[in-house]
Amino acid sequence: QVQLVESGGGSVQSGGSLTLSCEATRRISGVNSMAWYRQIPGKERELVATISTTSGGSANYVDSVKGRFTIYRDSIKNAMWLQMNSLKAEDTAVYYCNMKGRVVVNVEGAARDYDYWGQGTQVTVSS
Repeated sequence: QVQLVESGGGSVQSGGSLTLSCEATRRISGVNSMAWYRQIPGKERELVATISTTSGGSANYVDSVKGRFTIYRDSIKNAMWLQMNSLKAEDTAVYYCNMKGRVVVNVEGAARDYDYWGQGTQVTVSS
């Protein structure tokens, strides 16, 4: 069973920085989506950043974090990071990493989709 292990959360003051890490416990193939989400209690999980798994590695961000957050990945290690700078109180949330993909399961070419989540790491920004 694959697990995504997160680290790097914590408490910082407004304007500070944190880097979140996420790595799969074993090699997985067929990843076609890598992303970071965040969630505040009582609210839906919000997509924060995604990064392409193709060689270009293009990234997209929710407007509220553009220019402050950067997503990185290492496709060989099935790992990714979220560098967060100029943190604001409204960035306070539990952050989750996510990897989705499809893997072939037999010689006939049958495939199975997967959707793995990290355990979540708390980020608290005090103003």
